[in-house]
Amino acid sequence: MRAEQISVFLENKAGRLAEVTGILSEANVNIRALAVADTSDFGVLRLIVDDNIKAVKALKNRGFTVGRTDVVAVEVEDRPGGLHRLLDMFNKSEINVEYMYAFVRHSGENAVMIFRFDNIDEAVRVLEENKVKVINGSKVYTL
Repeated sequence: MRAEQISVFLENKAGRLAEVTGILSEANVNIRALAVADTSDFGVLRLIVDDNIKAVKALKNRGFTVGRTDVVAVEVEDRPGGLHRLLDMFNKSEINVEYMYAFVRHSGENAVMIFRFDNIDEAVRVLEENKVKVINGSKVYTL
């Protein structure tokens, strides 16, 4: 029940994000979700794309450092308290959320949260035990 995200490490300077999106566009790779974390000198662009293999190859061929990370995609009720319910479950189970980001497919429908946990297997067990929908990677890439 894992999905794979790619992480692109880049200098924090004008034009670098556009360069990455241009490379992915040329490679005909569709970005499904993304998040950027930065410091004053560098950033990490985390991406869920429709074709990881093609994306990694295209970016590495252009000199970018690219990593792959297992994450978990979860449907979250799009209502007040929907995210809190999940975070409270993780807190009670002593599961650390290292980072997360979200996207909404259509307003009024469930949001999709991408989570990176310190213990993915335990997090998935807790989610399934609480009847929270975990979305497998092959579906996430096509949302």
